[in-house]
Order: sequence, then structure tokens, then C-alpha cells
Amino acid sequence: MDAAQQEATARARELQRNWYGEPLGELFRRLIDDLGLNQARLAGVLGLSAPMLSQLMSGQRAKIGNPAVVQRVRLLQDLAAQVADGSVSAAEAAERMEEIKKSQGGSMLSATAQQAAVSPAGAPTVKRVVREIQSLLRSLAAAGDIIEAADRIGESHPELAEFLRVYGAGRTADAVAHYQVHQN
Repeated sequence: MDAAQQEATARARELQRNWYGEPLGELFRRLIDDLGLNQARLAGVLGLSAPMLSQLMSGQRAKIGNPAVVQRVRLLQDLAAQVADGSVSAAEAAERMEEIKKSQGGSMLSATAQQAAVSPAGAPTVKRVVREIQSLLRSLAAAGDIIEAADRIGESHPELAEFLRVYGAGRTADAVAHYQVHQN
């Protein structure tokens, strides 16, 4: 890879970090590991061609052009978190991936996924609420655009600007901490 290609790749990965919170190669590798997939299966669930997935992972392409695919990525991230915390079994995850694959990105969550968003007592978990807020914000605008909006309103509405930065472009753990401090 020559210097120009390396620079273009670095630029694409930085754009991905701004838009999606991290480079897509890292995000997709984590989904592959957490959900027990291979690249071809991940591409199929997302509705991408295998070459497109590879280009996004390597930084040859920066942006996912289809909003429905972006929504499927968010749904898979949520599913991976549920598998990690033990609230969803591997068999249930396989069923949900089929639902996600068929989704057109219109609704934020299927009925099954909405049921999984609550704790056994029926109350939504903090992490689930936070992820829903993040998913909604990120379906409306890229992280870089959300940060730009936050910067524009920061002086007159600092709390709202902080909310946009934390939930629209920040990490889930930081948003959970923010939520816990401000929920009362």
C-alpha cells in the first residue's frame, strides 16, 4: 500500500470513528466474535455484499450508504450485548439475526427485541434505554453531524449539547454513566 492509499485509509477510518463511534473494522470484528459469525454471514445479515463489507472493514470505503444497513448494525450491536450479558442464548440469537436480516430498517426494534429490552422484572435496563437513545440519535444523523450540532448549541444550552455528544457520538459506557447521574 503506497502512502496515498495509507492516508486515504486512515482518513476513512477517522470518518468511520466520527460517524459510527469506531472504525467499522473493529466494530464488525467484534460482532463476528461476539455472535460467532464469519464475514460472509455478517455480510448476509447486514444486507451487504461480501466485497463491500471487506472494503468497509479495511477502510477502502468510509460510509455505509444504506440507512437500513446502519440500523441492522445497531440491532446486531444490541443483540451482541444481550448475548454477552447472558439474557439471550445462542439459539435465540440465531433466530433474531434472521429477523434482523429481514428487517427494512423502518422500526427501531422487532417485538421480540423489544421484549428482550426489559429486565426479568419487566423494567427496562439502563443499558437498554441508553442503547435505544443512541440508536435513535445515530439513525437520524452521523456522529460528526451530532457533534457539530452540539458545538453550535453548546454555549446557550450546555446540558443539551452534552447529551448530544454523550449519546450521539460517545461510548455506551459513558452514556450509561451519564444516564445514571441524571435519571433522578
